Amino acid sequence: MSLKELDKKYVLNTYNRNYVNFVKGESATLFDENMKNYIDFGSGIGVVSVGHGNKIIAKTIYEQAERITHISNLFAIEPQSLLAKKVVELSGYDMACFFGNSGAEANEAAIKIARKYGQRKYNGKRYKVITLENSFHGRTITTSKATGQVKVHKKDFAPYPEGFSFNQNIEKIYKSVDDETVAVMMELIQGEGGLMTFEIEEVQKLARFLKSKDILLIIDEVQTGVYRTGEFLASNFYNIEPDIITIAKGIGGGVPIGIVMSKHKEIFEPGDHGSTFGGNYLSCQVSLKVCEILEKHKNTGVLKSTSDYFSLSLLNILNDYDDVFDKILGFGLMKGLRLKNENILESVIKTLFEEGVIVLKSGKNVLRFLPPLTITNKEIKEGFRRIEIALKRIKNED
Repeated sequence: MSLKELDKKYVLNTYNRNYVNFVKGESATLFDENMKNYIDFGSGIGVVSVGHGNKIIAKTIYEQAERITHISNLFAIEPQSLLAKKVVELSGYDMACFFGNSGAEANEAAIKIARKYGQRKYNGKRYKVITLENSFHGRTITTSKATGQVKVHKKDFAPYPEGFSFNQNIEKIYKSVDDETVAVMMELIQGEGGLMTFEIEEVQKLARFLKSKDILLIIDEVQTGVYRTGEFLASNFYNIEPDIITIAKGIGGGVPIGIVMSKHKEIFEPGDHGSTFGGNYLSCQVSLKVCEILEKHKNTGVLKSTSDYFSLSLLNILNDYDDVFDKILGFGLMKGLRLKNENILESVIKTLFEEGVIVLKSGKNVLRFLPPLTITNKEIKEGFRRIEIALKRIKNED
């Protein structure tokens, strides 16, 4: 039975699969079963932050698995405490952490913190959470409702929890706030929403306004966090102080983990929240190593150098194909190329894949680039060489 047949017979039909069979990876290069190689500019949707087949991570996993992979959160877990300390120190914020397994779980926990804050301080009169149009916060029932995309709010899964609304832009948030608003939840760069990037000044202004109204600011850093934008958190880049921050994806380097950080350190009590797998020995030990690798990458200047080289490569494509693309979006190694014609997005991604380059889509008209943060200049150069070939193919086929 082929991989496609196995998948279709035994796995629920939730994804539009590409049935290439990857069998190994090295840095930012993947190999299929025929040993064809692909430059991975997607890194598993921003997850494989330190590259495929990373020997340091492999050694960390092996050594930890030999000792303990999991007990439970009924006991203190040393790597969890050490990771919490590391994340708080790298963030620069005075916060405490809760550990889960994914970004959606981290966002669920963030919403619970906000709701409890409203219950305790305002006797339950504050419970509403405002988000932004084209945002993405997860696929659980609650985080689906928090997501500002109507297409996610499918009737098949109704009814959804009450108390959520989304606005077209930041300016409209001010008019939406009322006496029942407890929090505003947003991404600083909308990873799934067309790489919409908000201006620093407007975010800072919003943060000041919310603080004056005692409304919590939740920043979803599931995709932007852990050096993806150049700083440990995009919040650092924006120079704001959120009340709650969520992290996942890149901090595990491929091992599932989600973290919510809150400056309200005493908000949860035993029994308020929990996770069987969250923050276990394996995921936390690996995440500690990922933080160590990327912190060094940042401090030595390699991360900035890589980001600059990647940006220059994108600029060359924009200049050479200004009839196809009209703008570069994003920061650091979270970048996008906006197409002038949204109708060709899927065909461009398909052609790039045929030429051995993996890119993602964002929104209706953006090619999204989330390469491993440790990608080499050689891999970047080769990836863009293949992009040039693909774009020439597309032009010739028109």
